[in-house]
Amino acid sequence: MIVTIGLKRKVLAELIGTCLLLAVVIGSGIMGERLAGGNVAIALLANTLATVGGLYVLIEMFGPLSGAHFNPAVSMVMTLRGELPAYELVPYIAAQLIGALLGAWLAHAMFGLPIIEFSGKVRAGTGQWIAEAVATAGLLLVILRAPAGRASIMVAAYIGAAYWFTASTSFANPAAAFGRMFSDSFAGIAPSSVPGFILAELIGAAIGFAVHTAFEPSKQRIGHPNLIESSGEHEDVH
Repeated sequence: MIVTIGLKRKVLAELIGTCLLLAVVIGSGIMGERLAGGNVAIALLANTLATVGGLYVLIEMFGPLSGAHFNPAVSMVMTLRGELPAYELVPYIAAQLIGALLGAWLAHAMFGLPIIEFSGKVRAGTGQWIAEAVATAGLLLVILRAPAGRASIMVAAYIGAAYWFTASTSFANPAAAFGRMFSDSFAGIAPSSVPGFILAELIGAAIGFAVHTAFEPSKQRIGHPNLIESSGEHEDVH
């Protein structure tokens, strides 16, 4: 018997999941900065490890309910692929943005910081924008090309790596950029920097989707006599 999960439950899962994700990212940044004694590398390492663990658990927990997008760019691509109905896209994005804001407030409440504040940490420049495009393109490729049942660990591992190999520390998520502007902490981003990040992330998502599509066998090639199966993908022997 197939059980259809209602939209309300999906939206609630996206809201709670995104809220907890931002609480993990911002909260671990605050804790790491407090305990690192001024060593930014140690603070970033603590932030990375907490994010990797938290993201893996949240995807495993909420994936069966909503797909565990927690990310408007991911939801948009899933809508383009026909895996998320178009009428669910706006509720998903709204839930993700509200959840991100609540996650920032939750982290501040736990650490005794002002609930309402804006970050003063400017993150701007060509390198930062390229980094966000690369981070988001890679994230979409991982999501779209991960073997069945492996997406949660692969996404968590990729984000952990991207914290260190990208100049922006890999937000890769418009909802995360939105939520993090409400925290003047280690993980924060100034409101003036958010539009550039979001634009770069959406461009990156489009690039990731395009690269994935380029790997997909075309309709004309399906059933071609000169195709062989290799690692689950069709490859032309010519």
